[in-house]
Amino acid sequence: MLEYRRPKRIRKYETLFIIHPDRVEERQEVLDRIQRLVEEHDGRVLKVDEWGMRKLAYPIEKKKQGYYILVEFYGNADLPPRLEQFFRIDERVIRFIVVKLEDRYQPEEEEIAAEAA
Repeated sequence: MLEYRRPKRIRKYETLFIIHPDRVEERQEVLDRIQRLVEEHDGRVLKVDEWGMRKLAYPIEKKKQGYYILVEFYGNADLPPRLEQFFRIDERVIRFIVVKLEDRYQPEEEEIAAEAA
């Protein structure tokens, strides 16, 4: 008897996270780990936007500044919980948020549209 497997839906996400101001020199290691996590879940990092050192809205761990990084990516639905787990464990990241941008993302369609433009 054949078992029906629901095809995995690819979704588009973005995450904004803040790196501890004393650990900014380690930001590339954090980005490399995020890249590996995304690729392990059939995804790809589309854009990395480093906003740099900015003032926090309120002090976190007695710090008034943090290094902001925005990452746009796509992957399976089980990717955000894995990313959130990584952010919670890593002491370099002091705040984070992961947001779903598109529920049904077709990377092939976006590549075709980019080539046509």
